[in-house]
Amino acid sequence: MDTILFDMDGTLIDTEGYYNRCWVQAIREAGFSITNERALELRSLGRPFACDWFLREFGAQADYQAIRSRRKELMNELMKREGLRLMPGANELLETVKASGLRAVIATATDLERTEQYLSELGIAHYFDQLICATMVKQGKPAPDIYLYACSQANRRPEACVAVEDSPNGVRSAAAAGCRVIMVPNQSQPDEELNRLIWKKADSLSVLHQWILDGTLFDCQRSGSVPKVCAGRIG
Repeated sequence: MDTILFDMDGTLIDTEGYYNRCWVQAIREAGFSITNERALELRSLGRPFACDWFLREFGAQADYQAIRSRRKELMNELMKREGLRLMPGANELLETVKASGLRAVIATATDLERTEQYLSELGIAHYFDQLICATMVKQGKPAPDIYLYACSQANRRPEACVAVEDSPNGVRSAAAAGCRVIMVPNQSQPDEELNRLIWKKADSLSVLHQWILDGTLFDCQRSGSVPKVCAGRIG
């Protein structure tokens, strides 16, 4: 048990609020009504599920591709104005993961170009052994494809990996793949369904960081200020 699979948007990078604002604006500009709460369902929603969601919500008259393109334009404008930020505690967590000898892999619904751009801009690209993106698999989240592919590329069984997610669709994806899921909620708390899927809930990345530091995430020996990865069960 030596591999942690990290979602990116909303988990490590503070972008979920941006996405929500831009989806709402793009959908309303297209002439449809939506609330901020309803738009949260689009978090990490990959192909082909997003197309189906728009069809159910607005009917065949909604041009998903056009609305998505407008959302991307709005997102780029917003990020230029307000900047890109890490979630609190992300740097410290990733530094400890690396120092502990744990493998860190990105498993994100974002495409590879933007993933590389965001991680490089924030100075955290060097923490990750591999970058796995939705464009590399047939179906995005909540299908298990991204996490299954991430595990195969890391040469690890899903049950030997911990997935860190913030959104319901991300949790469903990682759980369906067979990973142990830690949810760090962003924008909304887990409901009854998600509570059945997650292994642990951390209120922040700092909580997860402390679990690694004090040895309560993995059963292992301590070596100095960080735990040494060792054989044994998790939890």
